[in-house]
Amino acid sequence: MVLVSTDSHGQTPQPFPKPGQASPQKPATPPPAPVAQPAPPPAAAKPQASTDPNVPSAATLYFPVYPSAQMVGSYDAGRGQRYYLFGSTAPFADVVTYYRTQLDERGTLVFKEPPTHMFEIGRFREETMAFPPGVTVKDWTWGSQGYPNPKLRAQPARFPTIILIVPPPSPAAQPVR
Repeated sequence: MVLVSTDSHGQTPQPFPKPGQASPQKPATPPPAPVAQPAPPPAAAKPQASTDPNVPSAATLYFPVYPSAQMVGSYDAGRGQRYYLFGSTAPFADVVTYYRTQLDERGTLVFKEPPTHMFEIGRFREETMAFPPGVTVKDWTWGSQGYPNPKLRAQPARFPTIILIVPPPSPAAQPVR
């Protein structure tokens, strides 16, 4: 099948001439508009470098951190893995949309109540991993006021959304066979 397309943008419809009328003058065609450069993504969508020295590097985390998310803590998961908790004041749906875009994955809504969305990236190997690598986003406003900020007198006092990042174990932590 062949499709033919013509560009009709910028053309003004002209009335049909009536019998005995001179044909109207054709208006001069305006010069083509310059090609617009794509706008840069909004600043809120760009990951920002953390000012907290306790936040691990992007190479350590393996996954992006939601912009403006704050480090809540990190924990030993066993088998050479750690998991990292981040709190966000952004709504659950916004954080899920961010990770869908960043990871190019739809993920899975594993619980409706409380809403919990998982992005499992990579293969889980039970013999070498404690948790599957990925990102889990949980809505902490369902039935509560949010996840308490562990930093005393810090703002916000509670996080509506929590992000759990589980990077794959480092190659150095893998057992030699």
